[in-house]
Amino acid sequence: MKNIYTVGQINSYIKNMFTQDFMLQSVFVKGEVSNCKYHSSGHIYFTLKDEMGMIACVMFAGSRRGLGFKLQEGQQVVVGGTIDVYERDGKYQLYAKQITLDGAGLLYERFEALKHELEEQGMFSPQYKQPIPKYIRRLGVVTAPTGAAVQDIINIARTRNPYVQIILYPAIVQGEYAVSSIVKGIHALEQLGVDVMIVGRGGGSIEELWAFNEREVAQAVFDCHVPIISAVGHETDTTIIDFVSDLRAPTPTAAAGFAVYEYDELEQKLRGYQDMLNRSIAKQIERQNARLEKARLHAKYLNPLSRIREKRSYCMDLEERLSSLMNASLEGSKHKMALYAERLKGLSPLDKLSQGYAFVEGDDGRVVNSVKNVKKDDKLCIYVKDGAIRTQALDVREGKIYG
Repeated sequence: MKNIYTVGQINSYIKNMFTQDFMLQSVFVKGEVSNCKYHSSGHIYFTLKDEMGMIACVMFAGSRRGLGFKLQEGQQVVVGGTIDVYERDGKYQLYAKQITLDGAGLLYERFEALKHELEEQGMFSPQYKQPIPKYIRRLGVVTAPTGAAVQDIINIARTRNPYVQIILYPAIVQGEYAVSSIVKGIHALEQLGVDVMIVGRGGGSIEELWAFNEREVAQAVFDCHVPIISAVGHETDTTIIDFVSDLRAPTPTAAAGFAVYEYDELEQKLRGYQDMLNRSIAKQIERQNARLEKARLHAKYLNPLSRIREKRSYCMDLEERLSSLMNASLEGSKHKMALYAERLKGLSPLDKLSQGYAFVEGDDGRVVNSVKNVKKDDKLCIYVKDGAIRTQALDVREGKIYG
C-alpha cells in the first residue's frame, strides 16, 4: 500500500531538509529590492529579484539594529541570512540578518561608517569651526583648473570685488591621484597664507565625488589653520568634508559669494559711515561752541572790570533815582511853601495896609490893638502902606468913635 502523508508532514519534511543543508544556513544573495513593506511590528517584508527570478525575504525587528539605511524599492542590495521554510504556507523565504547596499551602496556604507567615526572623534564639533573673515585680500581655491566650478568661482569673486587676489591650486579631483592632490593643494595654499580657502568641484556621481569622502582629505581640512569653505557638487550632494569644513556652501558659486565681500556695498556703507561721522562732528562742534560762548559770557560776568562797570552803572542809576526823588521832594516842598505863603499873605498886616488899613505900634514897639494898650500922651507910630506917621495920643476913649 502506498504511503500517504499530510500537507503538514510534507512541509515539515522539506523544512527539515532546508535545516540540514549547511549552505542554506548562511547565504548571501544579491538582487533588487521589490515590494518592500515596513510592518507596524517592526518587521520588514520585501522581495529580492533579478532577471532570472525572485525570492521572498523578511527581516525581523530584532535584526534591524544593523541596518544603516532605509530599505527602498529598486535598491541593489546584498542580503545575508538563512533560507528556511514557512511550514504553514509551504513557502521558503530568506530570513535576512544583514543587508548592505551593492556597488554605490557599498560606498554609501563606507561614507556612513567614516562619518560616524569622525563625528565620534569630534571633528564635526562647532567649537573647532573657524569664522570666515569678512574682508579678505587673498582667496585660495583648490579645484580642477578646468570646468564650470573654477570659472563660476572666478567670475563671482571678480564681480563682487575685483581687488581680491585669487590663487588657484590646479588639483586632481577625481580618480586614483585625487586624494593626494587635494591634500597637497590645501597644504600649499596654507603655506602661502591665503585669508580663506575654497575646496571643491562641480557635481557628479558618488563615485566621482568620492575623493572628498576620504579620511586623508577630511584630516587635511580639519588640521588647516586657514578657514575652509567646502563646495562639492550641487546643493543635494553631501560629502565628508562638508561636515569637517568651517562652512559648507551648496555650490561653488555660493562659496565665492560667502568668501568675497561685495566691494560696492562696502564702499556705499563706508560713505554712509562718513556722512554719519561728519554729522556727528558738526553737532559736537556746535555743542562745544555753545559751551564756549556760555563760558565766555560767564567769564565776562566774573571779570573785575566788568563787575566794576556793572556796579558803577548801578550807582549811577541810584544817583539818578536819588536826584529825581530829591527834585520831586523839593517841588513838593515849594508847592507847600507857596500855599503857606498865600495863606500868610492873607494874614499879613502889610497886605492889609495896601488895602487902606493902618498898623499902630507903641513907642516901645508893642502892638496897639486895643485902647487899653494906650494912655493919653503916649507916643505912637502909625504904619500905612507908603510909610509911617509919628503921633501922640491926645485922648483915649472906649467904645466911642470920634465924629
